[in-house]
Amino acid sequence: MSLREQITADMKEAMKAGEKRRTATLRLMNAAIKDKDINSRTEGHDSTLTSDAGIMDLLIKMVKQRQDSITAFDAGGRAELAQAERDEMAVIQSYMPKQMTDDEAKSIVAAVIAAMGATSVKDMGKVMAELKVKYAGQMDMAKVGSIVKSLLG
Repeated sequence: MSLREQITADMKEAMKAGEKRRTATLRLMNAAIKDKDINSRTEGHDSTLTSDAGIMDLLIKMVKQRQDSITAFDAGGRAELAQAERDEMAVIQSYMPKQMTDDEAKSIVAAVIAAMGATSVKDMGKVMAELKVKYAGQMDMAKVGSIVKSLLG
């Protein structure tokens, strides 16, 4: 079952179970996927966002948006809104692969650098591209960027 089908099936289950927060978040995810489909068609692409990798990129962006909102709400003293964002983020993250720890990320980055023969910061773009292809959704690319820079610098 594809990720899109899984989200739709889970939304139907959540509706039947009366889980309002989960249903709302899954509807939001479906809407974002459909919006991405429409945008891709208007840009001249015939294909829809059917690949799990494309949906995963979208989910990563949605989690990042939630993290930014949580920071803003916490700074503004709006704990109830921050908690709502945390709840949504938890639902979205349940469809993403498990995040790696910092130690796991460091060892994988070191292995990719060695495999690619990267020797300087000039090779950082190639290393980051390889990591994004192989480990999308499993690593926080912002943190990984600093790891790559420290290992190559």
